[in-house]
Amino acid sequence: MSLPTILEVIAGSPADASGLAPGDELVSINGVIPNDVIEYQQLVDDADPVFRLRRDGRDYEAAIVKPEGAPIGLRLGSSIFDRVQTCDNHCAFCFIYQLPPGMRTSLYLKDDDYRLSFLYGNFTTLTRFTELDLARVVEDGLGPLYVSIHATDPDIRAEMLRNRRGATSLRWLAALLESDITVHGQIVLCPGINNGGILERTLAETITRFSRLETLGIVPLGLSKFNSEDELSVHTPDQAASDLSIIAFWQEEALRRIGRRIFQASDELYVTAGIEVPAADHYDGYQQHENGIGMVRAFYDEIDRMERGSSSTAPIVTGEWRSVPAAPAEGYRAIRHASPDPHPDAGPLVVVTGSYGRAVLEPVRRRLEGLAAREIRVLEVPNEFFGGNAAVAGLMVGEDIINTINRDSEPAGAYVIPDVALSGDVFIDDVPLADVIEHASAPVVVAPATAAGLVGAAR
Repeated sequence: MSLPTILEVIAGSPADASGLAPGDELVSINGVIPNDVIEYQQLVDDADPVFRLRRDGRDYEAAIVKPEGAPIGLRLGSSIFDRVQTCDNHCAFCFIYQLPPGMRTSLYLKDDDYRLSFLYGNFTTLTRFTELDLARVVEDGLGPLYVSIHATDPDIRAEMLRNRRGATSLRWLAALLESDITVHGQIVLCPGINNGGILERTLAETITRFSRLETLGIVPLGLSKFNSEDELSVHTPDQAASDLSIIAFWQEEALRRIGRRIFQASDELYVTAGIEVPAADHYDGYQQHENGIGMVRAFYDEIDRMERGSSSTAPIVTGEWRSVPAAPAEGYRAIRHASPDPHPDAGPLVVVTGSYGRAVLEPVRRRLEGLAAREIRVLEVPNEFFGGNAAVAGLMVGEDIINTINRDSEPAGAYVIPDVALSGDVFIDDVPLADVIEHASAPVVVAPATAAGLVGAAR
């Protein structure tokens, strides 16, 4: 077990007043050695906790004076202090197996840890879940959790996970729901494997066996050019339309039987099928927005509000992806871009995005131009790095963006890059934003992937 390191001490906080400093290692709190940031947060919520810390190899104690429940003022460098529960499945469709070699080590980590599900919205299969884990989740109320279901047929699920425990691990899902833990589910839809009739069975059995499930997101398989599994294929437009028809039927069945639609299809399926995304009420409060579900409808509705002059131009709240104050920002909570952006030059805003982004933006481009009071051009970035059907903006890499901008010969007042492509100021291929700026013939602006963010980039 590694000791968590203090990354930040908030000025003027109880921790600051007690002399704690960045770089200190946390040994224990009130004599208890916490295993993760969740247990840490429970301990520091007490009044006047006593810390045992290590600085420069020597231990010392600090009694921190604060009321019960008051913030202590620390941010730690890790969220799991003992060993992260890694995934022992070998799913053919796992995108980690489709990454090229030589990328940063953290991208290859397969976790199946319910704590990371609670903290960051990571999906777990529950194949390594135990009675002890269930007891802790229920006792501490660790919800919502996010569970990969894929199929309710035991044999098909075990085959998809390439793990015999996949046939039985959904018993833990039932136990969580019976204990009133909020759970969101996911199906990665693989043509010829768990779509069509298998999908119908999964949705029907979800209504009968797991009716307390908050939502069940259905996302299409993503393939890169590094895929080595011959049986995998991406959705054709006709397959996407057929699966969407199945989902729509069972949405209405769920609404009729239990009063909620539960089932929500990924935006990618609608884009692939060429079908308009449904209205906002199909998304049950956009609780799987960060999973690529409902983003298009939220974006379009945001434009409607802005055109009406609504004072609320921010996107609709996107669900319950949890955080603990001391946990480091990861995944969807990570800082996307911290540097100030330049003002655009005269000329059109050039929105740099993937092919799915282009399909979403082109139908409303004129409306966005009216709101931004300047010309907008959409520049599609072919994803040569990953290949396959990697077409979302979040998987754009610096190398492909540089190549696309270098080939762009049309006028540009600024190149606008959606912040979802960045972690800090680095793209997923470890190319820094500074390299893109260096190659661009106009200012580069990083903007939130919202209508307000795009329009705000014009100013």
